[in-house]
Amino acid sequence: QAQLVESGGGLVQAGESLRLSCAASDRTFSLYYMGWFRQAPGKEREFVAAVTWSAGNIYYAGGVQGRFTISRDIAKSTVNLQMNRLLPEDTAVYYCAAASNYRGSAYYSSSYNYWGQGTQVTVSS
Repeated sequence: QAQLVESGGGLVQAGESLRLSCAASDRTFSLYYMGWFRQAPGKEREFVAAVTWSAGNIYYAGGVQGRFTISRDIAKSTVNLQMNRLLPEDTAVYYCAAASNYRGSAYYSSSYNYWGQGTQVTVSS
């Protein structure tokens, strides 16, 4: 029914910024969480940030808190990730994820049942 479409990835130098966006194609799609995971080469997929759709509760991974900001636009069924002061270790494919209902902790990929195709973020030193 609904698809998640990411945009905003690219190549930047360390210290620069990028903004990722993820839009749900169906504006009536039920949402509990929307958030972001990332996977670097040779690494497991890891949690980045998430927000609950109803109350706007926000969750961050410790390594990005203070640099990344997640926000939602309910009218546009869109979640954004503003990434500031990027580091080479932020290089990864970033995946948008959505949970249509509560399945568990926002930090766990198993809590989400919809995934985008991913967008590449590369941070050069």
